[in-house]
Amino acid sequence: MTQQFTRDELVARLVRAGELEVSGEDLDEAPTYFDTEKFRFHGPDGFESDFAGLNDYFASVREAFDDRSIRRGIVVAEGDHLACQTWIEGTFAREFTQSPVGPLPPNGKRVVFDLINIFRFDDRGRLIEEWVRVDNRGVLRQLDAEASY
Repeated sequence: MTQQFTRDELVARLVRAGELEVSGEDLDEAPTYFDTEKFRFHGPDGFESDFAGLNDYFASVREAFDDRSIRRGIVVAEGDHLACQTWIEGTFAREFTQSPVGPLPPNGKRVVFDLINIFRFDDRGRLIEEWVRVDNRGVLRQLDAEASY
């Protein structure tokens, strides 16, 4: 269990980490919210990654989407785990190289990634593991990639 941080402090750290990854506002601060060596990402359809892969993914989101935002919904805390709803939005303005089906051309539409996340923190309040579930079919429909699935 994470002893040094309250639930509210962990939620604040989670919110800030997401804001930094989506906005790209401070690429030096973002890694301070993660155990960059041990972090593991478990995504849809068996996708697995480390911190570098997560950073690469968000770099592709920042490159492809304008006017990005991230919101967190209901948060449930149990020990060193937080689960929450997450919405990441942006206008699809340039090629998205890391869509579930590979690179896709922009369509100019507003896209909403509607996610369910579970996060695990270490005893220093750093993110060490993340599980994500998303409706890839819905995302692909918004990206105009319906023929790809």
